[in-house]
Amino acid sequence: MSDFEAIDSLLAAIRPQAPLPTPERRRELRELAHLSKAEMARVLGVSPSTLAAWETGREPAGETREKYAYLLKGLAAKLPTTEPTPAQPTPLTPTISADADADADADADDVEHLTTPEPCVLCGHAAPTRVAGYAQHLDPTHCHPTTPAPQLPTPAHKPAPKPTRRAPQHPTGDPTDLIHQAVHAALTEHQGDTHAASAALLKRAIPDAMRLLDETRKGARYDVIAHPWIPDILKKQTSRGSDQIWEARPKWTRPELPAGLHHVTALDINGAYLSALKTHLPLGQLEHSTDRTHDRRRAGVHLITPPTWEHETVLPNPLGQRDEPGPLWVTEPTLRLLLRLSSPRYGLCEPPRIHESYTSGTTENLLEKFRIALKDARDTAIAQGDDITLEYVKAMYSKFVSTMGESNYNRELYRPDWMHIIRSQAFSNLWLKALKAHDEGLTPIRVMGTDELHVIGDWRRVFPEGRGVTEVKIKDTYTTGTDPTAPEQDD
Repeated sequence: MSDFEAIDSLLAAIRPQAPLPTPERRRELRELAHLSKAEMARVLGVSPSTLAAWETGREPAGETREKYAYLLKGLAAKLPTTEPTPAQPTPLTPTISADADADADADADDVEHLTTPEPCVLCGHAAPTRVAGYAQHLDPTHCHPTTPAPQLPTPAHKPAPKPTRRAPQHPTGDPTDLIHQAVHAALTEHQGDTHAASAALLKRAIPDAMRLLDETRKGARYDVIAHPWIPDILKKQTSRGSDQIWEARPKWTRPELPAGLHHVTALDINGAYLSALKTHLPLGQLEHSTDRTHDRRRAGVHLITPPTWEHETVLPNPLGQRDEPGPLWVTEPTLRLLLRLSSPRYGLCEPPRIHESYTSGTTENLLEKFRIALKDARDTAIAQGDDITLEYVKAMYSKFVSTMGESNYNRELYRPDWMHIIRSQAFSNLWLKALKAHDEGLTPIRVMGTDELHVIGDWRRVFPEGRGVTEVKIKDTYTTGTDPTAPEQDD
């Protein structure tokens, strides 16, 4: 593609964004219509915290922006143009903490009254309201904990104090509480039927993962564009086809084995996609560049001419099994892996040639709190033999990755670049395990997908065994090769 063709392609993909009123006016229109953040967020297909960010200055993009602009325009047409006289503040009932009163004012916007009660995330019993996207009781005295707390006797000469209306409670603190509360609510709703509860949890894995992401992003240092402009190379070429990004999925079997009969262990790499959430992700909208050098402060996708790989007999090609020659679009983890292997420390190949890139500023820790929350919940579930929570957590991170592209199941986040990058990071992590096995004297004979590594040799001195994300477990064992001591068979 010439420079002018690249410019034409870039210009063709740009379309005017729907105009939006100021953030202050956005909130004003919602409040004049007596709509909570939760109610408005629901019709737009986003979370209440995302809507709150739009009302404080963050800008939506893409189809979500168009829907938001359409809704605000409709509200403006129906509501009075003059500002209402501000209501006199109502004295607040004293509580233990002044911060709780401030929270009550902020959370009042997030209260949504339900036509059909849903299980409260705090006690599991039916609640008529949803707060900040979570079904729960507004009055804590309406919650019915499984084990009632012991009550102190009230002196006969003093009337029992009236319960103070506290701020609506929503899950805070440890983000893993969201996971445990969801499992508890599902089991309560289905009266302890583990199969029904598990099926219900798997169905809501995507929206629950997005709520967990919102919770772990509170107070984050970086803002993220959830629906940026996407270049054509990241768009599917046909309805059932694929885009132009090569993820470097390994599918390799050693062409020749050492002489003799060998005992092979097929190792299963735990939590491959979970570990891959720690990767360099672009924060904002991808920007085009024809700079032929790699800027480690940015991340995205790159058009490269890959180097020749001359070690196929003992290690898979880091690009996977690719038959077509010439330049191809790869992701950040693949490029960084090739640059690493071409460095003086490894010297396994020449550096790849970069032709053009679509990148944005990056951080490796963008999803780190999200990843740690899922990892902690996974570790706890394994330790307690809690299969329901374990399968629920697996569904959350696997579906989170798989639905970031063009999917009808996740409308809060449209980042096909992230999807490809996280997948490629999982492939890169597996390739590096194969390299470690080779360097430590093992014989890799098969590398597949994100989590399958077959080796000959004493693998336990190289990899720790277990179910943790830093450990591996045995998937299968078998023998291969020819026993030189066996008698030859006559034809």
